[in-house]
Amino acid sequence: MEEEIKERLAKVRAQFENWGVEGFLFSSQANVFYLSNFRSTNAYVLLTKEEAWFLTDPRYYEKAQKELTGWEVVEIKGDTLKFLRDAIRRIGIKRLGFEKDKVSCAFKEGLRTRGVKLVGMFEPLSQLRMIKSKKELEVLKEGVKKTDELFYKTLQEIKNFLSDGLVFTELTLRGVLVSHLFSLGGKGESFPAIIAFGKNSSVPHWETSESSLSKEGVLLLDFGMMWKGYATDFTRTVYLGDPPAEFKKLYTILRDAWWLGFEKVRVGERIAEIDRVIREYLGEKGLAKYFIHATGHGIGVEVHEAPRVVYTADPNLRIEEGMVFTIEPGIYFPNNFGIRLENMVFVEEGRGKVVSEVPLDLIII
Repeated sequence: MEEEIKERLAKVRAQFENWGVEGFLFSSQANVFYLSNFRSTNAYVLLTKEEAWFLTDPRYYEKAQKELTGWEVVEIKGDTLKFLRDAIRRIGIKRLGFEKDKVSCAFKEGLRTRGVKLVGMFEPLSQLRMIKSKKELEVLKEGVKKTDELFYKTLQEIKNFLSDGLVFTELTLRGVLVSHLFSLGGKGESFPAIIAFGKNSSVPHWETSESSLSKEGVLLLDFGMMWKGYATDFTRTVYLGDPPAEFKKLYTILRDAWWLGFEKVRVGERIAEIDRVIREYLGEKGLAKYFIHATGHGIGVEVHEAPRVVYTADPNLRIEEGMVFTIEPGIYFPNNFGIRLENMVFVEEGRGKVVSEVPLDLIII
């Protein structure tokens, strides 16, 4: 078992007394990966003060046996819930913690067993996962660099389509993007890429469609990749053709708002301040009502995790060394167009750091 995993397990065990449990069953893919460094669509980490069990089905059992040292790797046979109940009884856990925000009511009911008190916990690892280790930061930075490469490859594909006079759709472009993602070594999208052209860009979470791209208009690209188990998230809004003066003006305002938010990234500052200054600036420009979502979110083994970067955040939530989160303000004009800009921000040496080398200035194709 690698040292970093040992440290994570030790930190979880140190919380058992506060949580009032003797053991904990982790079931979410993200937390199972975080605690074991093993990806599986069906696996559980069962942790006590002294032991660590990794339980998975026959599809992953052989691989888990080979890769997980220092674990008791157990093959789940038959009905999963019955198998888990039997395992919990055999181990002798009387108070068992579980991720109540990640399981269904049916799962919880199926886990009930005589003599065992179930203690539901909401996001039990969110605080631990929020602060990245040196190794995690290195992996995330690698992912950002790869995502930059992916953006430029996608940009070149757009130029090729346009210069060849080819008709292509948002989905065509997403397919090209995903192909390049795998060629760069990514393990998949961190979320379904948003490719939104023209008026589609006014919908923040547009579902990439068969809409055709023309030689002129707004193109919003929001995508990310899974790199060595960690997610990236990146957005740029580019313009195909000659952008109108009003678009360039609005783009510049949003870009400036992004930098104002970034300047607030200081260790000890309230995280809500990042969102507040961006909204305040957009309000001064008469654009506050067009900014309709939070400024950002934490990112790590999942694309969305703690902390949320929004003005309603807990006022006691302060920026800490080792945090990684996005800053992604956007302005959206219904049935017209939208603009969003996003970078991942790393908190190091007391302040924010941007690893992406893709400029925030308007890119015209």
